[in-house]
Amino acid sequence: MAIVSFRSKALRLFFTKGDSTKLSPHHVSRIKAILSVLNVALSIDEIRAFDRYFHGLQPPGSNTFSMRVSGNYRITFRYEDGQVYDVDYLDYH
Repeated sequence: MAIVSFRSKALRLFFTKGDSTKLSPHHVSRIKAILSVLNVALSIDEIRAFDRYFHGLQPPGSNTFSMRVSGNYRITFRYEDGQVYDVDYLDYH
């Protein structure tokens, strides 16, 4: 598995260049761990095992998932054919 695309420019900058200036400093270590898992996990089950707050998003079967960063913040992504797409960083509330 590998991350193929990002929706969030802040995440893309952090992942590709290590630039965390657009991210909350309190979230950087958790985001780094999540992105690492998304980039190396071999299955969706490995991702699920990493985060107890992992869950699928609506509609069912959309292959879109969420992982908790902190409080209201989540990283969402789409998983297809062993690849991760559209990785985003959102405040749910």
